[in-house]
Parts: sequence; C-alpha cells; structure tokens
Amino acid sequence: MSTRIAFLCLMICLPGMVWAQNTVAFGKSDQNTALPVEVTAQSFSVDQDKGTAVFSGDVLIIQGEMQLSAPWVLVVYSQDQSRVERLEARDGVILVSGEDAAEASRADYNVDKGLVVMSGDVLLNQGPNTLTSNEMKIDLIAGTAEMGGKVRTVLQPTARKN
Repeated sequence: MSTRIAFLCLMICLPGMVWAQNTVAFGKSDQNTALPVEVTAQSFSVDQDKGTAVFSGDVLIIQGEMQLSAPWVLVVYSQDQSRVERLEARDGVILVSGEDAAEASRADYNVDKGLVVMSGDVLLNQGPNTLTSNEMKIDLIAGTAEMGGKVRTVLQPTARKN
C-alpha cells in the first residue's frame, strides 16, 4: 500500500518537476516594458475601428535591449488607443535580448505583462548552447523562459583550467 502511495505522489509531482527543469535564463533581467516600442517596416496599414495596425516586409521592432524581427506583425492598441497592448508576429520570428537569440514560427508579446510566447519550431541559442521545443514562454521582466513540448538541448562542456 505505501508503495502505491509513493508511486502516486511521484506521478503527481513529476510533471511539475520536469517543467521546472525546462526553465532557463533569457536575455537581461528587468526588461523595461514601459519603454517606447519602435517599429520599422516596408509597409503599414491601420484599422482605427479595430484598434490595430499591420506592419509587413522586413519588420523590426525595438524596445530597450530587445529586438524582434519578422515578415509580418499585427499591433493591437489599448481600448483608448493610447498605447501598444500586444504584438503578434508571424511567418518566421527572431527575438534577440542581450546575448540570447530565439527563432520560431510565431510570437505573441503581451507588452503590459512583459510576456512573450513563441511557438512552432522554437530554437533558442545561448552562446554555444542550443535548445529546441514546440513552445517557449518568456518573462522579460524576470529574464527567464520556460520551454515545453519535445524539449531538446545540446549543452557544450566548458574547458577546465589546469
């Protein structure tokens, strides 16, 4: 009976432990999400009724130390259209923050919360180390990322000093 209880406890706790092991550092901690969002692109269209704008063609978004590039980005403004609420990037996204760079099919950035969710063939490069997964949730304020869905990593050993 006690073996069954121990096994059940292990099975209940295991998913959380595995997910916790998928947390990595990302970029510089304390990204200031209140900084202006600068956008450059080849073309731009706005829908004032919906409170959105679409940027396409070599889109580059810069906010402080963070840079996001993609072929297409939807910008969603707050209800009063006074600030950017979120960004939705598609069709091949690259996100760079500090020394770290990530690639994915899409990225959704909630500016208010400082959260970026990248999905679709995610590749994270941190120096010589790489991680891949189906999804990565980045907390820009904490400077951390959680990866989920077929996580794979290659960690390069560091040379020992004699």
